[in-house]
Amino acid sequence: MSESVAENEVLGAVSTRVSAVLGDRILDHAIAFGDLSIKVGRDDILDVLTLLRDDPDLQFICFIDICGVDWPARENRFDVVYHLLSPRRNARIRIKVETDERTPVQSATAIYPAADWFEREAYDLFGILFSGHPDLRRILTDYGFNGYPLRKEFPLTGFVEVRYDNERARVVYEPVKLPQEFRNFDFLSPWEGPDYVLPGDEKAGDTTVKSG
Repeated sequence: MSESVAENEVLGAVSTRVSAVLGDRILDHAIAFGDLSIKVGRDDILDVLTLLRDDPDLQFICFIDICGVDWPARENRFDVVYHLLSPRRNARIRIKVETDERTPVQSATAIYPAADWFEREAYDLFGILFSGHPDLRRILTDYGFNGYPLRKEFPLTGFVEVRYDNERARVVYEPVKLPQEFRNFDFLSPWEGPDYVLPGDEKAGDTTVKSG
């Protein structure tokens, strides 16, 4: 039996057990890229995490991370994605819930203390709110940072830039300035080359050998 077939059998067994444990809490599920993915309701997330952790046949006791995904065109624009590992089953599971900019998701810190910093990161970068979190503050961006840098509408240049001012002898924050206009690129492959001659390239066509 090949390793991939054995892994699929393990995931299939885990999927069957997860379905039995969670029942109608599961809104959608799939097995892809070596992981089991399920989607659950926002208000069920704590029950789901507790059941996955405490079920003796599953034992998803290892919390890996929480991340966010932004879908601006969707009413519930954010996916909050949890990743867990079961050493007993040697399997991973991905749990997704949807939320919007104003509705918080219940904090998982009481179930997995390691969720603390990951929830702060999701709040810092996406603006996802978590109710019941012991200290929901920014964790990666600077003090007074404006906006959420991983939202799709956030400008690539940001809103402010930081520099050290020698006269004031301190770091200062200023609105972003773009002194140079964006250039126009032809996006041609450098191996194919453009259909025009760049300055200096005309010499490459001159094969005349000049004697000294």
